[in-house]
Amino acid sequence: MRLSERRKAMGYSQEKFAHALGVDRTTVSRWERGETTPECVHRPKMAELLRLDITELGTMLARRPAHDAQPTKPPSRPVHGSGESDDMIRRKFLRLLTVSGALTALGTEAADDLAEAVERGSADDYRRMNAHLWQVYQLARSKRSVHEVVQGQLDALADALKSRSAGRHAGEMCEAAGDLFQLSGELAFDSNRYTDAAAAYTVAASASDSADAFDLWACALVRHAYVDMSEQHFAEAAETLDVARTIASRGDPGLSTRYWVASVQAEAHASLGDLDACRRALDEAEKVADLSGPVHNGGWLRFDGSRLAEERGARFVQLGRFDLAEEVLRSALGSTALAEGSSYRRRGSVLVDLALIGAERHDAEQVVTHGREALRLARQSGSGYVVRRLRTLRDGLGAYGHDRRVSELAADIGNLQAT
Repeated sequence: MRLSERRKAMGYSQEKFAHALGVDRTTVSRWERGETTPECVHRPKMAELLRLDITELGTMLARRPAHDAQPTKPPSRPVHGSGESDDMIRRKFLRLLTVSGALTALGTEAADDLAEAVERGSADDYRRMNAHLWQVYQLARSKRSVHEVVQGQLDALADALKSRSAGRHAGEMCEAAGDLFQLSGELAFDSNRYTDAAAAYTVAASASDSADAFDLWACALVRHAYVDMSEQHFAEAAETLDVARTIASRGDPGLSTRYWVASVQAEAHASLGDLDACRRALDEAEKVADLSGPVHNGGWLRFDGSRLAEERGARFVQLGRFDLAEEVLRSALGSTALAEGSSYRRRGSVLVDLALIGAERHDAEQVVTHGREALRLARQSGSGYVVRRLRTLRDGLGAYGHDRRVSELAADIGNLQAT
């Protein structure tokens, strides 16, 4: 059954269906003609209205209308939020650089690998290069330094997808695209470009859905939830994470995907002020320790439970339970995993949380000591994530106007944001 047929069977006109989803009627019309596909943020509500589960909805949306064999002219002006993410991603990401630019940025050895991948165009080649790029991203002190390389790989993969979309390897190529779009979204998110990040994660989810890659799909939704939380849309994030949990349950039981979902659900529950739900989610995430063998791939899935101590401490800070938070955070800060230079982003986040505890206790020394160190890491790494955390700290320093050191820290954080 097509989308239009299912909509009518449920008793909705295009206008009523669009109103229930919070979109324009023309957007629904484009979905039904197969010109665009719904963003993942709309899919849970769509599934509810159409009385389908999320997988059945994805399967239905993948069936293109028969008349769509004749290509329709795309609208000249995409409207934000109207389902035009595929076109927007192609413009904003895929055409920024040519493959030749990426070859130069990668260096000789990696350039040879990418050149071979482009020439052969196999899904295995793209997966191998994607894994390499994730490693480069994780090791880079400044995530922005990886941007051009990833854009070159996206450009090459887009060309391959256009030529192979009807081929027998289309599913595998879609899976490779879902992987790479998540990395592209990570780069945008770390640079505070939330709209670009959300669009990238949306395409990643759609591609993963097409490939029936449930773990990859769930991870794209988790990353989309982070965008919602960064914009203070905690209820929406919680809904997206519920969908991610359902999808992850259909994935590989040997992977840690469902436990990563639980750890992020704990953050959403903490943001909503629900201590009990937060603790239950953290306890669920701890079960990752029961898995044996390789539980992640080191790329789009990296959760192994090693961060749970700092995550638990951060959640207690959110909930105002500083008595529970400080000991956990200080222990995490002294661990090998957060040793100086090993993880700027993680170490910076823990330092900000400790500074926030100092602010709540009116301990200026603790605020300045940890806040200054986090500021130094933000400057060295260029991490937008650490800057966002520092902004949270700065918002809580208004009561320290009489303390010169705290006032200077707040001013320096403000200058960093402006830069």
